[in-house]
Amino acid sequence: MSAHATLGASNAHRWLVCPGSVEAERDIPNTTSPFAAEGTEAHELAELSLRSGPAALDAYANSEMADFVRVYLEYVQQAATGSDLFEIEQRVSYADWIEGGFGTADAVIIKDGVIHVCDLKYGMGVRVDAENNPQGMLYALGAYAENAWIGNIHTARISIVQPRLDHISEWEISIDALLRWAEWAKQRAETTAEPDAPRVPGEKQCRFCKAKASCKALRDMTEAVILSEFDDLDNMPKANTLSDAQMRAALDAKPLIESWLSAVEAVVKDRLSDGETFDGYKLVEGRSNRRWHDEAQAKGKLVEMLEDAAFVPRKIISPAQAEKALGKKRAGEVADLIVKPSGAPTLAKATDPRPALGVSPNDFSDCTS
Repeated sequence: MSAHATLGASNAHRWLVCPGSVEAERDIPNTTSPFAAEGTEAHELAELSLRSGPAALDAYANSEMADFVRVYLEYVQQAATGSDLFEIEQRVSYADWIEGGFGTADAVIIKDGVIHVCDLKYGMGVRVDAENNPQGMLYALGAYAENAWIGNIHTARISIVQPRLDHISEWEISIDALLRWAEWAKQRAETTAEPDAPRVPGEKQCRFCKAKASCKALRDMTEAVILSEFDDLDNMPKANTLSDAQMRAALDAKPLIESWLSAVEAVVKDRLSDGETFDGYKLVEGRSNRRWHDEAQAKGKLVEMLEDAAFVPRKIISPAQAEKALGKKRAGEVADLIVKPSGAPTLAKATDPRPALGVSPNDFSDCTS
């Protein structure tokens, strides 16, 4: 079995609402990002600290991450005090309801008839709440299926700890209600296998969907939202002439429409970066800011030339600030300390005056934007 279930708990918010997304994503490869790598590191540190104690955090090189993980550690340790069972990074299976369904719960605690699932979310882009959270509910379901033999388990508690957002969310559901929800989830899972499984766009389920750039349902919904309020897209009215209803419709649709447009742009950029052509568009060098080639060397020279004026609070002044402080006659003395790195490749229309980049896939290996 692969490391990730097709109907996994982490993407349940998508397939439970949009069954057609499972088949749509099937042949699209997974990608990674610095944020995903950071999340993995934080989870590994959390597991280590739960198993070996807070000393692991005291010795960790990334002190900022260690401080955030400590919030999770202290929460879980307090919750686990006096528990009947405490499992860390526990693989749980809910295959009794959803074929092949499994996941890994960060922590599972059973105490006083309550099965408690704790989930660390290290990201800070999206606030996640525990109430009716399908990932947490599937973890709780799997943990209950494995530990029901303990007896007298009547409640499931789901906790989500997001230390970088100073956010801890808790929610409880009775085991009877959880099992009723599981039957509904089973029906939704079966729907994903149907050849015409519906595609149901929405901000939450579309946010990280790999197939949204080519999703006809999302495109149609985007058009419907816009056309329902604006009759002529070639002559859009000025913002200050819109009714409250029109402005509300535009604002409500903005996150989903922007997400879809970004996905389309990413697909086109990938094709151009692979050496393909795309009619009407090209890759050009994006903007970048000048910086010091060697900040320590620049610091020494500026302190010598400008003394206290070389600093803003806690930070060395920028090349532009240094040139202004030095004046035109002396600005050239630091020119050899300044570099202007190439901007990340960005998508532009073919009519853009900037020259097209000759790119290969390797050109993007160090780009994070």
